[in-house]
Amino acid sequence: MKVILQETMEGVGHLGDLLDVKDGYARNFLLPRKKAVLADSRSIKAFEHIKRVAAERAKKEKVEIETHAKSISAVSLTVETKVGKDDKMFGSVTVKDIAEGLAEKGFVVDRRKIQLEQPIKELGTFTVPIKLPRDVTATVVIHVVKKQEAEAAPAEA
Repeated sequence: MKVILQETMEGVGHLGDLLDVKDGYARNFLLPRKKAVLADSRSIKAFEHIKRVAAERAKKEKVEIETHAKSISAVSLTVETKVGKDDKMFGSVTVKDIAEGLAEKGFVVDRRKIQLEQPIKELGTFTVPIKLPRDVTATVVIHVVKKQEAEAAPAEA
């Protein structure tokens, strides 16, 4: 019996596969559980149409995500940190700091998507990749600089 799978099944096939399975397997398992539909000409055409529509939607979504990635990549963050002698940092710049900096610029990014291998523990300029849906990656430039002392020790009278 020929069937079209409605979902991906381990060991059987992927969503949309046209399979030739035994009659009992289709009648007793696949069809009652809505895991497959009979493969007649009408259902094949309907499924191909659904596939085409989904592919077009995915293409539009990918274009939107790529433009969002370009706008994120245009951003450069400056993180000010306290330093001791020999420009040794107190603490480090973490994924949380980067996510907060992006949020201040208007970009909401899940901090689990920021691909920072280790916290930044030195001054300088770093590029950090951000993984977005549909295998799109944006990169953000981060400048870690010394925190300027705003108060220049006012004279006490």
